[in-house]
Amino acid sequence: MELSDCSNEYEKLVVRMNMPRVVIDNGVCPNSTVVKIDSARSPGILLESVQLLTDMNLWIRKAYISSDGKWNMDVFHVSDLNGNKLTDENLIRYIEKSIETSHYCKSEGYTGLTALELTGTDRVGLLSEVFAVLADLHCDVVEAKAWTHNGRIASMIYVRDGNSGTPIDGDYDRVQRIEGQLRNLLKADDGYQNNTRTCVTYGGNTHMERRLHQRMFMDRDYEKKFDSETSPVVSVQNLVKRGYSVVNLQCKDRMKLLFDVVCTLTDMAYIVFHAAIRTVGETAFLEFYVRHSDGNPVNSEPERQRLIQCLQAAIERRTVKGVRLELCTTDRHGLLAEVTRILRENGLNIARAEISTKEGIARNVFYVTDANGNLIDPEIIKSIREKIGIDDISVKEPFPLSCREAVEKEEQKQEQQQDHQARIGGGAVLVSLGSLVMRNLYQLGLIKSYF
Repeated sequence: MELSDCSNEYEKLVVRMNMPRVVIDNGVCPNSTVVKIDSARSPGILLESVQLLTDMNLWIRKAYISSDGKWNMDVFHVSDLNGNKLTDENLIRYIEKSIETSHYCKSEGYTGLTALELTGTDRVGLLSEVFAVLADLHCDVVEAKAWTHNGRIASMIYVRDGNSGTPIDGDYDRVQRIEGQLRNLLKADDGYQNNTRTCVTYGGNTHMERRLHQRMFMDRDYEKKFDSETSPVVSVQNLVKRGYSVVNLQCKDRMKLLFDVVCTLTDMAYIVFHAAIRTVGETAFLEFYVRHSDGNPVNSEPERQRLIQCLQAAIERRTVKGVRLELCTTDRHGLLAEVTRILRENGLNIARAEISTKEGIARNVFYVTDANGNLIDPEIIKSIREKIGIDDISVKEPFPLSCREAVEKEEQKQEQQQDHQARIGGGAVLVSLGSLVMRNLYQLGLIKSYF
């Protein structure tokens, strides 16, 4: 055997030894599927696993995460969007294969497209103007996501030439014209223009939602003072004897919550060594034992406050009040500009948007409020549907005759749940999950000498 062949076989052996090993079990928990992942410790491996699960629209209800030396053991309790176990064998095999190969077989990303990254001051109708500019410059939007938070907006838009369907990066003058017009549009209402950013990149495999977190973080959207009554509860304390910082979070449970938290910790260069996540009713409790990448825990009060603010912002970016509108229709040039113009003319603000076009069908989701961030009069929604097409756009969130009546009913329900928890001793205070972490890690055999 040639020396090069021996070298290749050795490299393959090393890859196989370090590839994540996945076990999916439906018999352990009565109401969720358990996904166990053993993997060699490497930067970002936890985020990668959580990202893969959430990208498959799986809801992580409970999780135990542990690192012992150079090896990780992560256990996730997941369900589908309806709260059911995973019963599709094809889906289970796909999850196993995706996780086992993800670390060494990266996705190709959005090849053949040009990426636009935008950040600036949010205002009513801004996205409508962005899509109108792109339509005028003959750019078709293929994929896009936009988030707003604390008066700022971040968006990532993948486009192609509207005539040829090819990337636009070959035309330097056109790229400069697009970038210039979008930058001027975003600067129009930006009181501090240095924080207005427009960036054009080509292709790439950047995860869109992680990139949006990074854009918002760079835009320092976390600096605005949070409402203590509605903001997620976050605390950071040092476990001096163990050399860890213990990060506790309590907030309403939702899809992709764990991804948002782990993404922020990773991008802030904190390494998660142990964690426990659980949900009680509609409330999620998360606890992380972390160190900075330099091996130290949080070592100053400004650093502690910054970590708290960034985690609160990461959770709130995706927590949007408003009505969810879904548009599903045949795609055509200028469709987004037309639909968002109608929303703007009716005084609606797009708090979040998810745009997707596949095989000629546009599937777009808009979370909308009025100009002040409040719920919308049902008559306005009815008028918008008539203008766009009742068959094309639908309201997917519960939307009774009166939005305000629905909100009041939900608030009463939450108050009743809180009263019930208080009577049984649950309360609404942030509790430490430290004992829960240790107990479960020992039971699962994930640690031997840590505590």
